[in-house]
Amino acid sequence: MEKPAESWNRNYKSPEYTLMAEDDKSMENFDVNGPGLAGKLFGLPYTPEDARLVLLPIPWEATVSYRTGTSKAPDAILKASRQIDFFTREIHDAWKMGVSMTEVPQSLQETSDLLRILVDQYHNSPMTGEGSALIPDKINEACENLNIYVKKMSLEYLKKGKLVGLVGGDHSTPLGLIRALSETHERFAVLQIDAHADLRKAYEGFTYSHGSIMYNVLKIPAVSKLVQVGVRDFCEAEFQLIQRAGGRVRTFFDDDLKAKQNGGQSWEAQCTDIIKELPQKVYISFDIDGLDPRFCPHTGTPVPGGLEFHHAVDLIKAVATSGRTIIGFDLNEVAPGEGDDWDANVGARILWQLSCWTGVSNGLLNHSRVSR
Repeated sequence: MEKPAESWNRNYKSPEYTLMAEDDKSMENFDVNGPGLAGKLFGLPYTPEDARLVLLPIPWEATVSYRTGTSKAPDAILKASRQIDFFTREIHDAWKMGVSMTEVPQSLQETSDLLRILVDQYHNSPMTGEGSALIPDKINEACENLNIYVKKMSLEYLKKGKLVGLVGGDHSTPLGLIRALSETHERFAVLQIDAHADLRKAYEGFTYSHGSIMYNVLKIPAVSKLVQVGVRDFCEAEFQLIQRAGGRVRTFFDDDLKAKQNGGQSWEAQCTDIIKELPQKVYISFDIDGLDPRFCPHTGTPVPGGLEFHHAVDLIKAVATSGRTIIGFDLNEVAPGEGDDWDANVGARILWQLSCWTGVSNGLLNHSRVSR
């Protein structure tokens, strides 16, 4: 039987890149004040070939441990993104940078759905003896194949000078992108916005669990530091790992952030403290459950507390305007509800902010402070 990654890699063709000419008809006729183009991310007139920032959609949730649905996020965010007004007072002509999402690979969705059946069987009817390792081994192999696929796609775009972001899927999905960035950048930090520490070793027996993403990220030598913001749900082993990390992991726990705000410290001042922990190059990993659950009620593992929407945006903005460079990002764990596009709406707006401020930090967009 052909491994999933073999078929994905065999069917994936390296894109040919061209810069969009200034007199391109799609640009001339694009109505910046209109509803945007159907089927295009944010309704913008770009393709992965001519965009400066390319987003990889990964509809995958093989290891989710509570509620499912995040594999549907790339499609849902794509649909919701068209109705966003992308004008911003602080970034002149933000849309002209060029952002595009590659086609959502339905083969990943189908494979993820099949693996979910196995995982549910494993959770509900645990096997014993030799058979007990069969399902975790199969899931681990499929997830590593996914990592290989994501890394390959990421490197193809990175080597062409593109910025690359990823839209999950569960939080395990960006490992391949971070591995790819470690081959193009010698040293960088990961800024993680999340309700969970995600530092478990092989959570539930799955090496590449969504609950183990940052444990796996710390195995990458180029990741010099992990800075976590909003964490409020973690186990003792994770807390001990943070304590023993010798400063490589810096966690801004949600209850500490709230206590300082209640004590009169502004969010702006807290952002300054967070950014002081970051080196020049930063990768942002944004788990939507880092926000207050009212912004993401259908996410797989919601936790009371969390960041306000504007606080999250202010933090992203503060990174970009601090002189640091955002080398890539992911948005994950968005799970659209049945007949309810609120989660996708919020996810699309976070994705737009991540895209714009990444452009600013890389000198592709001009930023001007708005007086208030």
